[in-house]
Amino acid sequence: MKKFIYLAVLGSLLMVLSACGSSESDASGSEENTETKDEITIGYFPNINHVAGMVAEEKEMYSEELPDGTTVNYQYFPDGSAFMTAVETGEIEGGIVGPGPAMNHYVSGANINIVAAGSKGGTVIMARNDAGISSPEDLEGKTFISPRVGCTHDVQFEAMMKDEFGITSDRVKGEMKHVTGKPATYASMFEAGRVDAATVPEPWASKIEADGSGKVLVDTPEVAYGETLPAAVFVTSNDLKEENPELIQNLVNAHKQATDFINENPEEAKTIAQDKIKEITDQELSAEVIDSAWERIDFSYDVDESVLQDFANSSYDLEFLKEKPDLDGLVDKSFLEN
Repeated sequence: MKKFIYLAVLGSLLMVLSACGSSESDASGSEENTETKDEITIGYFPNINHVAGMVAEEKEMYSEELPDGTTVNYQYFPDGSAFMTAVETGEIEGGIVGPGPAMNHYVSGANINIVAAGSKGGTVIMARNDAGISSPEDLEGKTFISPRVGCTHDVQFEAMMKDEFGITSDRVKGEMKHVTGKPATYASMFEAGRVDAATVPEPWASKIEADGSGKVLVDTPEVAYGETLPAAVFVTSNDLKEENPELIQNLVNAHKQATDFINENPEEAKTIAQDKIKEITDQELSAEVIDSAWERIDFSYDVDESVLQDFANSSYDLEFLKEKPDLDGLVDKSFLEN
């Protein structure tokens, strides 16, 4: 059974790389000799926002778009930082991640590009039932959990709390205590009373609801950038894009095909998501949980660069970024237009 791949010791996993590719020979650098990869690896998370990755894997859409004989592998990540490290080191050719990690690594000097979006929405603020929380103002002095410091859901939550309620976390000498953990564990952490609130990607918010361990405190439309921000984006390295644009076009074509499939065949896509999440996380989600999560998601591959810049500015205001960000060059929509 496939498990999460933790990237603690990257050096032992890497082969000799040219730019950010996997196993390949050195490129000649000429346009006439565009490299052909015999093997590629795609990454994504076991979240509803990443269903395009699950559908593309199940339906072998990447294999269909790539040259005959290309082997396609998949890695499943617990957080965006691990994913971005894998892109930068070339352990994966690309895949789906939240915009927060992509943006943070880009402004820190990572040579990467967003070439498509994956979905919008799906972030929910949940409160533990017996934590004495009936409104966001009650979060002062409470402990909340997010997948990672500065991740997409973390920024959405903290931007909302700071801008609307004047409450911040202990990261910036504020009143809320912040801890991190995998979203699939949030329901059990609520049940054990280890955290009071969570900023949660779907389907794990609906899982908490179904289990009865927590309640919706702030639903998707009211969370900062809840319905406008791409909740997932398709990322690859700029070096790989320049060396092998045909490969990136193939990957984007498969990603678009998967997104269209989700919108045209929602019930089958739900079943695929349900099965893949069980395979990856060992957690079986009911059809009711999947249905509830689906209602909070809009599957789209279009990217709004202005929303990403606004989101980046919020990350800077929260001191996740040391310098005011300029995302010019991060997004390359040319592959969506072909």
